[in-house]
Amino acid sequence: MINKIIHIAMALIGFLVGYQFFALLLYLNDLLNFINPAIIPELSVKLLGSALFGIIFFILSSRLIKGGIKAKEWIENRLQKTPIRDIIYGFVGFLMGLLVANLFSRALLSIPWIGAYLPIVANIILGYLGANIALKKKEEISGVLSYVTQKHFKKEASPAIVNWIKPKILDTSVIIDGRIADICKTGFIEGTLVIPSFVLEELRHIADSSDALKRNRGRRGLDVLNKIQKELNIDVEIYDGDFEDITEVDSKLVKLAQMLDGKIITNDYNLNKVAEFQNVQVLNINELANAVKPIVLPGEEMVVQVIKDGKESGQGVAYLDDGTMIVVDGGKKHIGETIGVLVTSVLQTAAGRMIFAKPKSLQP
Repeated sequence: MINKIIHIAMALIGFLVGYQFFALLLYLNDLLNFINPAIIPELSVKLLGSALFGIIFFILSSRLIKGGIKAKEWIENRLQKTPIRDIIYGFVGFLMGLLVANLFSRALLSIPWIGAYLPIVANIILGYLGANIALKKKEEISGVLSYVTQKHFKKEASPAIVNWIKPKILDTSVIIDGRIADICKTGFIEGTLVIPSFVLEELRHIADSSDALKRNRGRRGLDVLNKIQKELNIDVEIYDGDFEDITEVDSKLVKLAQMLDGKIITNDYNLNKVAEFQNVQVLNINELANAVKPIVLPGEEMVVQVIKDGKESGQGVAYLDDGTMIVVDGGKKHIGETIGVLVTSVLQTAAGRMIFAKPKSLQP
């Protein structure tokens, strides 16, 4: 029944389009005198043309409906991937374009015959240009709004209004890791912490695992979330939405970050690379930990305890308090001893910093 109604509606639209189209042709004929109006009555031409367009639209209605459905799905997918800030700026720019177009509508209406259609064309073109310009200039617009807000409201203005602080989205690994609570406590994390419901669900599954190690990790993650929400002075928001067409949690996090124009906080190397590939900003806890470790230069002295063999012959391994590995050349015979060493070189790897040293007794 609905399909029949749609087909009839499309036929009526075709009838009206045909009537207007042939009316335009007859108007041009009056100007250029292609055909003598006495030979073919104008009304007959309009009716026959309207009927022809109505039949064409009726026949093509199925394809037009399918095309409309595909266009709707494409728009929905684009809107889901577009950050909310871009949608707001685009909408405001579109409204400004429509405002400018309507300022010229009175002048356009005075143009003979086609003047009734020109405002529609102007609205489409200027609306598109307004949205496009607003999106391309969004950073400059944000800067201007920030400056105006600071100037007029000064200290009374809300920080969320003065600057656009992107939300921070937590993934499962960084919650289980636990260091995020200490970082939030120091005040280095600004804005809202977003905890997706699908991350909470994954944590719950881990906490209910039959494996004791996984169960303890999951419960620690839940304890960390409770600490952040109840004890720390930071905004926490639970995102209840889900992406049912996506199965992997990492992919859901990336899509959510794109939708919210936010940053992902993680210590997962693979998620870090996938997010960067899709132009999503990532705050990696491991990279932060490596960045704040004390800088050690070749030639410095330190006291360490050699605790195990190294990979190469004669090597011993020690660790600093922050977990940095120290490879002591010739330190195998000092295992279990606390000795003074001299740094020979420092190697920075993706996993962290590695220090190479020799016992001071071996130095010339």
